[in-house]
Amino acid sequence: MADSRRVNVFDDEWSDGYPQLDGWRANYKRVTAGSLAVGIYELLPGQTQCPYHFHHGNDELLIVLDGSPTLRTPAGEQELQPGDTAPFPAGRDGAHQVVNRSEKPARYLIAARHVTPEVVEYPDSGKLAAMARSESHRGGPLWTWHRFDDAVDFFDSEQPRT
Repeated sequence: MADSRRVNVFDDEWSDGYPQLDGWRANYKRVTAGSLAVGIYELLPGQTQCPYHFHHGNDELLIVLDGSPTLRTPAGEQELQPGDTAPFPAGRDGAHQVVNRSEKPARYLIAARHVTPEVVEYPDSGKLAAMARSESHRGGPLWTWHRFDDAVDFFDSEQPRT
């Protein structure tokens, strides 16, 4: 659900296609208005929403609607309660991860202004993601992950044109 239609954050109508790997299970839906988007998550007990990460372009804001998810940031971990908010500014200070260590689902929303292009770093695994809505030379929007350990020199595989 990635459109501008009316969405109720409390109903149980969820989008298809959200990854459902063990340890990462959540229900998800989204509503957009131009570059502004709100993702509504229902994080199941014992699950993690996504790897610890931070954005270089997007600012995000989390608002807890129900349950008690645990938020990890550079300052440490804290259990959140309904009504709690947490800002994630672009850059290292905005690094975050949401885990549900409770016995019931946790429902929250994350609002963001989605810029393009965007770069996201994953400090725990040494990865980075590059994304853009514009079409890649491979076709479709750019959406790719890489490890910092696999980085190459700027001139690697390049030949001067003479």
